[in-house]
Amino acid sequence: MRRNEIIRLAVLIALVLGITALHYLTTVQKAHFHDIYRRLYYVPIVLGGLWFALRGGLGTAISVSILFAPHVVFQWGHHPTSRPEQYLEIFLYNVIGFLTGFLSQRETEQKLRYQKAAQHLEESYGKLRAQADLILEIEEQLRRADRLAALGELSAGMAHEIRNPLGSIRGTAEILREGIDPADRRHEFAGILIKEVDRLNRVVQDFLDFARPAPVERGRVDINEALRELLVLTRQQTVKSGVRVELLPGDLPKVPGDREQLKQACLNLLLNALQAMPAGGLLTIATTPLDGEVQVRFADTGQGIPPESLEKIFNPFFTTRQEGTGLGLAITHRIVQGHGGRIEVASRIGEGTTFTMVLPVEKR
Repeated sequence: MRRNEIIRLAVLIALVLGITALHYLTTVQKAHFHDIYRRLYYVPIVLGGLWFALRGGLGTAISVSILFAPHVVFQWGHHPTSRPEQYLEIFLYNVIGFLTGFLSQRETEQKLRYQKAAQHLEESYGKLRAQADLILEIEEQLRRADRLAALGELSAGMAHEIRNPLGSIRGTAEILREGIDPADRRHEFAGILIKEVDRLNRVVQDFLDFARPAPVERGRVDINEALRELLVLTRQQTVKSGVRVELLPGDLPKVPGDREQLKQACLNLLLNALQAMPAGGLLTIATTPLDGEVQVRFADTGQGIPPESLEKIFNPFFTTRQEGTGLGLAITHRIVQGHGGRIEVASRIGEGTTFTMVLPVEKR
């Protein structure tokens, strides 16, 4: 029994015993006092019904009846005309106790039903909201899929129409450069032409990689080992950028998937972090095992991403850098999704950005 209920029970007992004592200690000659005392019994009876429902109302009424009945029989026995009135009062005690307790219990039950209904509505609202969020996410994925489908249809024709002329331009530029004195400025211009052709060719290759991703060759990939290899390959670039890289490997199980594709996804995130810190900084790469999943976090101390751009960064061709193609993160997103995982991003302007790849340990 709770402390509040104990206090209420003590109040009821005190009221009933106090009123009963007044009856027994007051002589029957003071009939008007007894009339008041009889009415006072309704106070604990009503309170018992309100506080403890039907059992409280009836219990208090029965207790009052048992305590009051001897007073009626022995002290009012020589007043035969008064006894019927006293017995009627005892009957009314029980009627009032029953009605008060019954109505209070009905009200409590109704209140519980309302609370359950409200809780059910709240749960339903939560489910509907989750479903609405899921629908919006699916719609976004469908829109992205539509864009990718259109991109795939264009890629085959564009690859042939663009790469063949690029090869001819590069070959011609190399021939011209070989016939020009290195001291001539035209030799430098030919080199610039070759360099720009190579850059354009890489853009076309990125476009093809994104529009037509290679099939996933399933294997068991050690993410920590793949990250160590990437750090060795990019060590010169990180030193040149003035970025310090910390690898915090966790005790990970192997992940099912294509090793080269996952390395490409991690490389894109690493290069993206380097580009976000042109003045140098710290890049922390941490791997963490989860329940049936593996987390790979790339946290930089760069410039951060504006909030209005966060929802667009995985869209193809969206970039905030003039020299960027806007395909690196889109390719990473495609690779992670192809492995049954997801990629999340959190960023603060002036503080940095954290990309988190979540990959399943088992195939979903």
